[in-house]
Amino acid sequence: MSFRRNHGLPVRRFGLGISCLIALFVPAELRAQDGPGQGQPEEAAPSPLEGLAVRTGQPPVIDGLLDDAAWSGAPVMTDFIQREPFDGQPASERTEVRMVFDDEAIYVGIWALDEDPAAIIPGDRIRDAEVSEADHVLLAFDTYHDFQNAFVFGTTPAGIEYDGQVANEGRGGGFFLGGGFNTQRRMQSGAGGGFNKNWDGSWNVATSRDGEGWYAEFRIPFNTLRYGTDPTWGFNVSRQIRRRNEESFWSAVPREFNLYRLNYAGHLTGLEAPFRRLGSFTPYMLGSTARDYAGGQTAFDRDYEFGGEAKLQLTRGVTLDATYNTDFAQVEVDDQQVNLTRFSLLFPEKRPFFLENAGFFAVGGGGADLFFSRRIGIANGRQVPITGGARVSGRAAGFNVGMLHIGTDGVDGVQGANAYSVARVARELPNRSRIGGAFINRDGSASGDYNRTYAVDGQLGLGEAWTLTAWTAKTTTPGLTTADQAFDATFGLTTRKWRGNVQYQHFGENFNPEVGFLRRTGHQYYQLFLMYNIHPAETFREIRPHASYYTFRSDKTGVTPGFEESARLHIDTHWEFNDGMEAHTGMNWVREGLYEPFRFPGSDLTVPEGTYDGWETQLRFWTNESAKVSFRSGANIGSFLSGSRRSLNGTLTLRPGSSFSTSIRLDYNNLTLKEGNYVATLAGVNFGYFFTPRIYLQSLVQYSTQLDTFSANVRFGWLNTAGTGLFVVYNDIQGIQDLHGPQGRSLIVKFSRQFNVLGG
Repeated sequence: MSFRRNHGLPVRRFGLGISCLIALFVPAELRAQDGPGQGQPEEAAPSPLEGLAVRTGQPPVIDGLLDDAAWSGAPVMTDFIQREPFDGQPASERTEVRMVFDDEAIYVGIWALDEDPAAIIPGDRIRDAEVSEADHVLLAFDTYHDFQNAFVFGTTPAGIEYDGQVANEGRGGGFFLGGGFNTQRRMQSGAGGGFNKNWDGSWNVATSRDGEGWYAEFRIPFNTLRYGTDPTWGFNVSRQIRRRNEESFWSAVPREFNLYRLNYAGHLTGLEAPFRRLGSFTPYMLGSTARDYAGGQTAFDRDYEFGGEAKLQLTRGVTLDATYNTDFAQVEVDDQQVNLTRFSLLFPEKRPFFLENAGFFAVGGGGADLFFSRRIGIANGRQVPITGGARVSGRAAGFNVGMLHIGTDGVDGVQGANAYSVARVARELPNRSRIGGAFINRDGSASGDYNRTYAVDGQLGLGEAWTLTAWTAKTTTPGLTTADQAFDATFGLTTRKWRGNVQYQHFGENFNPEVGFLRRTGHQYYQLFLMYNIHPAETFREIRPHASYYTFRSDKTGVTPGFEESARLHIDTHWEFNDGMEAHTGMNWVREGLYEPFRFPGSDLTVPEGTYDGWETQLRFWTNESAKVSFRSGANIGSFLSGSRRSLNGTLTLRPGSSFSTSIRLDYNNLTLKEGNYVATLAGVNFGYFFTPRIYLQSLVQYSTQLDTFSANVRFGWLNTAGTGLFVVYNDIQGIQDLHGPQGRSLIVKFSRQFNVLGG
């Protein structure tokens, strides 16, 4: 397999601009090294691997022991190839994969052999724990065989259920969320995330260990998957041996990509996927007692509710979901953030109903989600009751389709009643390309209260290395008749040595996607980014010198055309060690242009209009996060608006075994400005005890001087399947400075259960 595609003249020319940067930040002896498995001559890519699933008349018992007769007749998928640390080389340990199926489900057996089983790292024993911090295996099923969308199932030696959905090759937008005094990396952002880890399917897994390694048995029901008529699926398996920080694949994937790059998956044949009109019903019952001290309540209100969701498989690939009196009491609370900007913060979607097939509704990118499901049922930080709705999503006639309609009640002083509708269609094209469109609508209860978004988007894959993505959109809002359009185009490069992009976007001043997420409007945005990857033979796993620059130029009425609202030049080098420890050593030149005074959140401190720029040091460091004790930290020190800042953060995590983990984090920001001083402190303590992979007790305590609150959330969960089960949740919010005493308390007990009502 060629790991050096598109390393010709265009790429070399593109890289000359940071050759001096590489020479400055990286010693010559490291630049000259090239680890094993690297630098092979160019060769044609081999034909995809083929794996065979065979029918069984007696399915295996899911106990993790792999001693069932069904496995003896199944072909073996083995000979895994490393992606890290020595891409292209055989894996250091043998892995065997076998797959069988019956009319109900797919069964996958994993033999993860290990010469030193005592050194296996099991990780946290809770559903959807971060598997990168443990030994693990992941399965990717490209059920439509379109090379862009997939279901992922995984586990660790602790026997957890880990699952998610891949959309658009796992691409979640541009490299940056430019739009504030600090740029954040976009990970899972509601419907826009390219890998939706918060999706929970109905399946089960069991694991075991002995003197030769560890083992896993998966049972994945066909009714958990969505698929078309193509009898061949894309399929891949990855395995991580955490103590070596080694990742290997059944179907080899180049180092610059990952499991979600589905055109490198193998072909899975032999499956006889059935079609039956499957259906399920998931009711819930809830009892709660709560008191809103801040709202003036003098006694606790007791409430009893019921509702639920229903699912009906209309075709092989299309599913109808309906919800009534939707409740999300069991969802974990958000981690608070410190906001030193004049823009909104992004929090990920975690509510189950909005997560399935969320990628089919994703449209936008580059810092803008044109549909962001957290706009439904949440307003001004308050929950708004969802009366009900329905969603149709999946694959039909070669198109990805998504249609959603949700109604919400009104809450006095927060938001009126609304009806939300979304229609999305996209067509996957050859060579990682696609084209699509979307219509997003909000209708309020008052006459003339509406907002609509119309969008067209596309992606063009140019070989393996280059990708062009673009979208354009228009909004319609009463009273806003001009400058209501937006456009974004990004040209990206990904090779083994180079990663970069060039991006341009324009947002009209009146572009107003009210059911989306957008940090700012009325600007033109330009961005350049280029990174060079160095792979030394020893000490360092990878060294990544890079540089980037972005600028926001104003298009607002009353502001000087081209006025620079924000800009940043970032020069950095990432030093990744073999055990996963990393250090980022960088510096930034930052500029903030205020066309009007800016007052800091929760403060009377106001910075007058003007242009402020200067240099700052940016440092990031974290230790091996699979260790029993790990530490993560960061710092930004230097110029900030009219003065300077010291922003320091750190997280200390203790994980003595798979049943218990706790972490303490601190985010301290001290601003010294000409107009005055501003200090914002955020502290948090996470605690988790995991009785089994499905029974847990978790707590999150947070202290924020910016929000002026001390909050505690305690959750007990006894899971059944697909995120259902028994939940007991306690919340307490206290004021700490200007706010005085308790602000709110609640105790909620909820039980939900999934019943199959059609098709078994």
